[in-house]
Amino acid sequence: MRSQAENPTEVLAGLVERVTYHSSENGFCVLRVKARGHRDLVTTVGHAAMISAGEWITASGSWLNDRNHGLQFKAHFLKTSAPSTIEGIEKYLGSGMIRGIGPVYARRLVKQFGTDVFDIIEATPERLREVEGIGPVRAARITSGWADQKTIREIMVFLHQHGVGTARAVRIFKTYGTDAVQVMSENPYQLARDIRGIGFRTADTIAEKLGIEKSAMIRVRAGISYALTEAMGDGHCGLPRAELIGLAEKLLEVPAPLIESALLEELAEETVTADRVGEADCIFLTGLYLAERGIAEQLKRIGTGRLSWTKIDTDKALPWIEQKTGLTLAASQAEAIRLALRSKAMVITGGPGVGKTTIVNSILRILAAKGVRLLLCAPTGRAARRMTEATGMEAKTIHRLLEFDPKAFGFKRDQDNPLDCDLLVIDESSMVDVMLMQSLLKAVPSNAALLIVGDIDQLPSVGPGQVLADIIASGAVPVVRLTEVFRQAAQSKIITTAHAINAGHMPDLSPPGDAADFYFVPAADPEEAVARIVELVARRIPRRFGFDPIRDIQVLCPMNRGGVGARSLNIELQAALNPAGDKRVERFGWTFAPGDKVMQIENDYDKDVYNGDIGMIDDVDLDEGELSVDFDGRAVTFAFGELDTLVPAYAATIHKSQGSEYPAVVIPVMTQHYAMLQRNLIYTGVTRGKKLVVLVGQKKAVAIAVKNVSGRRRWSKLDEWLASDDRQSGTGGDR
Repeated sequence: MRSQAENPTEVLAGLVERVTYHSSENGFCVLRVKARGHRDLVTTVGHAAMISAGEWITASGSWLNDRNHGLQFKAHFLKTSAPSTIEGIEKYLGSGMIRGIGPVYARRLVKQFGTDVFDIIEATPERLREVEGIGPVRAARITSGWADQKTIREIMVFLHQHGVGTARAVRIFKTYGTDAVQVMSENPYQLARDIRGIGFRTADTIAEKLGIEKSAMIRVRAGISYALTEAMGDGHCGLPRAELIGLAEKLLEVPAPLIESALLEELAEETVTADRVGEADCIFLTGLYLAERGIAEQLKRIGTGRLSWTKIDTDKALPWIEQKTGLTLAASQAEAIRLALRSKAMVITGGPGVGKTTIVNSILRILAAKGVRLLLCAPTGRAARRMTEATGMEAKTIHRLLEFDPKAFGFKRDQDNPLDCDLLVIDESSMVDVMLMQSLLKAVPSNAALLIVGDIDQLPSVGPGQVLADIIASGAVPVVRLTEVFRQAAQSKIITTAHAINAGHMPDLSPPGDAADFYFVPAADPEEAVARIVELVARRIPRRFGFDPIRDIQVLCPMNRGGVGARSLNIELQAALNPAGDKRVERFGWTFAPGDKVMQIENDYDKDVYNGDIGMIDDVDLDEGELSVDFDGRAVTFAFGELDTLVPAYAATIHKSQGSEYPAVVIPVMTQHYAMLQRNLIYTGVTRGKKLVVLVGQKKAVAIAVKNVSGRRRWSKLDEWLASDDRQSGTGGDR
């Protein structure tokens, strides 16, 4: 292959026949182009925020002979424009880019108006009604869809001029609407704050093109917030001051004294807050700092209130519940129930098979018999459903319990409109981050009791903080830590394996003599692992255990990237389990078709679907430009332009699986996952499987994970707030 330097720059112009691949993350695309002067279709690779079949592209770049894909044109710059030929216009309109127009209506529109169709849509949209099947609703949709595309194009031109061909134009438009260009011109760093997928570096590129100096205070201040936001992505609520300044220095390439000055301005404006954690001087994002302090204040308020039920005689209540359930309580379980019935706030923690559910059920039934008003919640829809199944009482997600209002972007339930209960039970509490826990505790009335249930050894929350760990470490709330695995549970190899991993012991990976619920399948390298996983999911597990390969079996990966990561396994599994027919849409680098298992990857309060929710695609409507997903019996519609919030879910990361249980789980464990091989990660993955867990990979990788207890410490102050007395907590914020 010739080196880049030898390849002269050329210009290629032509019609996009097909978009083979497009990534929403960085705009990378692979196109098949009918180019001027070329008889065959040309494979063109480049970057575009949006691209659709039928568009006309002008690209400058060079020819490369790729070892795997043959001759292709690599575009360094790629400009798109609306098509002008009949063929191009029909292809473009039929691509689903504009909501309300699919292939059928594209054909009709072009037949009726020819090459004037865009002018008609823009200038005289009422004429759209001349086309058979287009009524007022569809006409309005087409008009607004075209207006959106036009605005996005203008934004794209602006971004191209400022060197950002890969920018997330759709996101920018959704966030700022017609103010997009103004916002970007005045303060490009606002983009990094407001828009997922646009980071500080992208904003920095725009700022540089706009002539903003490297040492400008607006830039250095944005860099400080960015460094703290990056730390938040790793679960921290703040960072030691010296570490933050070092990070910002590296990031911004400006001297430390300038960062110190910018930090003083950020502190003065209270964007960030200074305080100590142990002996370390730390800087916190103010919102997180106040949230941690708020959790401590709310827990103290709840803990000091009076119990809303009269004293219960446990010598009578315990035999009564044993008779009702037909279970004999162990001494540790009986003691936990006694403590819960007299506590205002309490934590129950422990791994699988230690009887957490038995204890919670017993507490709930005793209190229900006394007329105590109970509310149950969990952080995810799946965890709430599991809680409902386990207790026979309705459990809600925390968002639903607090009545999230998408318009106000806040909760209706708070200190002024508290929850109506005498006891609130929070399950899967290890998943609850600082901001959500603060909102929840604010809404708990002072006379209510609080029962926090979770597994402290699982992965901490995806969001910032380590709320459950800090509450337990503080000693401010009574804690029952269950360790005894009960006889029935001990017969499950999933449970004994999980406890072995958690204790730092290498689990037994030898083949079981007879039918078991835990297996290890060796694979020497990524290629072998992928082939084994596809074979297990598509054929071996369904044949032997009768599980549905799509609905019942979940592949859980330590990470997204790499050959055995969730991204590439999704492509392999989708091809094996649900190859797409004609009724499919390709968007943001993925193919979506009826029967696909998909996951929502961010909270959408309008649609009432949340990060980690899994559904099945019911239908893809190419004419309407939308698809329908069944989330546990509820149909949710997505326009094709909104599909950046959905990904195939044949494989997912272990982080995304928290709070969920699946009948069967397959987990690749390879040394290539080294960066992510931690004890709590593998433990969390194994405990997601209800009836079957299969590890695929190398014994050495399992050993690395079991030994690695590092799970880096998160910088948070909640345990100190909780452990301090009232006098200190009142003054802590001023230090």
